[in-house]
Amino acid sequence: MTELTKRYGGAPAVDRLSFQVRPGHVTGFLGPNGAGKSTTMRVLLGLAAPTSGTALVNGRRYADLRFPMHEVGALLDASAVYGGRTAVDHLRCLARANRIGTSRVAAVLEQVGLAGVGRKRTGGFSLGMRQRLGIAAALLGDPGVLLLDEPVNGLDPEGVRWIRELTRALAAEGRTVLISSHLMSEMELTADRLVIIGRGRLIAETTVRELAARFQRGVLVRTGRVPELARALEAAGASVLVEADGALAVGGLDAVRIGELAARDGIPVHEVTPRSASLEEAYLALTAGSLEYGAAR
Repeated sequence: MTELTKRYGGAPAVDRLSFQVRPGHVTGFLGPNGAGKSTTMRVLLGLAAPTSGTALVNGRRYADLRFPMHEVGALLDASAVYGGRTAVDHLRCLARANRIGTSRVAAVLEQVGLAGVGRKRTGGFSLGMRQRLGIAAALLGDPGVLLLDEPVNGLDPEGVRWIRELTRALAAEGRTVLISSHLMSEMELTADRLVIIGRGRLIAETTVRELAARFQRGVLVRTGRVPELARALEAAGASVLVEADGALAVGGLDAVRIGELAARDGIPVHEVTPRSASLEEAYLALTAGSLEYGAAR
């Protein structure tokens, strides 16, 4: 997408946003409430017209795709299902509109764990079952691109792990997977790359590892000769804090340099571990100035 802008009235929901989602990776699409994530996905899927700029799937506008479900599968709102239809009928309608064989319906219901309830009306489905049905619809055309908005919403722990393994397996097949989520702990386990936006603008486009390194919080060191090693590290310009359990929290030197200083002075070291911020901590630091709705603390 290039310089994508979407305005509602005079207010920009998305403001000159540019990024690319690459095949072979799970990309986490992150941002505070009101950041423009859902609007971006809606524009990508032709559900909203851009004010300016472009949002393309496989180099084309969604509206120009003849049978779009063969190229891109999406889950935006799992509740957007007519409750009077069975799961099988819901998927068959989608399949017929996109020239997808009916055998594919049974295959995706099996894949998402709903084969046993395919003949039941969706109005009686739980939120987790609706999420699984929405994912079945996204997979129906066996697309190379998947856009999933909060796919683990309403799922139990087994379902969350299943989504994680499914999306990573799809990316490993060379597909392009974009997941919007507020669950930082899950994104830390699932995503390879991250696109972070705030107030409709790009804040960061990076990998999980690069972001963690950017917010590194020093090095944890354990030794049986704490005072001696602390003096050596401070003499080399490091900041050293002795923690309650006797470990040293060292800032200003990396793990390699700490190990070299300890070896030079013959001080045995039991642990040298770089400390990085969690994805949640790094995300909160990056988006602190972009909150639309922040509760009082």
